[in-house]
Amino acid sequence: MPTVPPLERRLGTVDATAIGLGSMLGAGAFAVFGPSAALAGPWLLLSLGLAGAVAYANAVASAALASKYPSSGGTYVYGRKQLGEWPGFLAGWGFVTGKAASCAAMALTFGVYVAPSYAAPLAVGAVVALTGVNLAGITRTALVTKVLLGVVLAVLAFAIVVGIAGPPRGSSAAAVTALSGDGAGSPLGVLTAAGVLFFAFAGYARIATLGEEVRDPTRAIPRAILAALAGALAIYAVLAVVLTLRIPGLLPGAAAPIRELAAPAGPWAEDIVRAGASAACLGALLALIAGVGRTSLAMAREGDLPRALARIGGPHSVPWAAELAVCAVVVALVLSGSLLTVVGFSSFGVLVYYAVANASAFTLRERPVYCPRWLNAAGTTGCLVLAFTLPWASAVTMIVVLAAGTAVRAVVLTTRRRRAG
Repeated sequence: MPTVPPLERRLGTVDATAIGLGSMLGAGAFAVFGPSAALAGPWLLLSLGLAGAVAYANAVASAALASKYPSSGGTYVYGRKQLGEWPGFLAGWGFVTGKAASCAAMALTFGVYVAPSYAAPLAVGAVVALTGVNLAGITRTALVTKVLLGVVLAVLAFAIVVGIAGPPRGSSAAAVTALSGDGAGSPLGVLTAAGVLFFAFAGYARIATLGEEVRDPTRAIPRAILAALAGALAIYAVLAVVLTLRIPGLLPGAAAPIRELAAPAGPWAEDIVRAGASAACLGALLALIAGVGRTSLAMAREGDLPRALARIGGPHSVPWAAELAVCAVVVALVLSGSLLTVVGFSSFGVLVYYAVANASAFTLRERPVYCPRWLNAAGTTGCLVLAFTLPWASAVTMIVVLAAGTAVRAVVLTTRRRRAG
């Protein structure tokens, strides 16, 4: 097969940071705190701290590896280089399948926020339109992400100010009553809530998957990853504190806690939050499609996905074949009508992905001072603990998907060896 050309380095540190932060401040920022509060009870901040600690370990490992291997694919590449082909495949397959489902969920969430009766057509339109943005070049992706990120930050700031200015809604006693009998606040509840909250931090992986397109990657990628994570952690900490203090009785299980926070100001304030949530969905979806496309490109280069997906071209040097394939898969998931079944395993797959990243970083001989081996070991352990405290149906579904991908790869490799022989 002819050599596949590399992608062009067009992104600066600010661009990469914006893509990472835009991925993290997705729809999760507007919805994740309700179910997490129902699980963690009064220990919501502890769960957030645990999720942030695991995210930090993963971010440090990703930063160290990305500076050594600044190419598309993220942990798929790191696992292959440091641990071998099979761990790399496991990470890549878990990321591609899990995040494809996340793309469909994000698109449908956008559709529901804008017009529930037309959620599916709007979701399909969003996927197609954002794929077009990505095909126009990575700098266009970064520009649109920064615009959407600005909208999201403004809306979150508005909701926080309105929430602080208004009266508390729902008493702490009501919150305790709402949580009683559900195991909220137990050690398992706190860990499960940390697992739910962790995925609000997972966007920094997009910076690593775009590593082949970042200028001066040895310096820029670690800075962008750590800056994006720090920004997201600060914003989530403020949101958690304000939500806990201002709507204590309404927060546990709330489907739209940020909207509840702004509701006292009137319907117009809820409309502003709805617009911000829609922008957050689009920003996260844009970065997700780009990240899944780059990982698919890397897997196609190595023959773990059809090699036709490794084609790069156009005036902006984009992986157009992988991007179009991702678009088609996500549209099919949106229209399948079985999205809830598919999305359940996404969380487990991402934790497997980061467990491989931490294990890969542990094997580095030359490492930056910010990435000690004990932190890599702690990150691996944290990922596995959170993965297996998720609901069993999610874990089993993803294990089946990973096993199916592994079996198919084994058959393909055996067939190739026979033909070569």
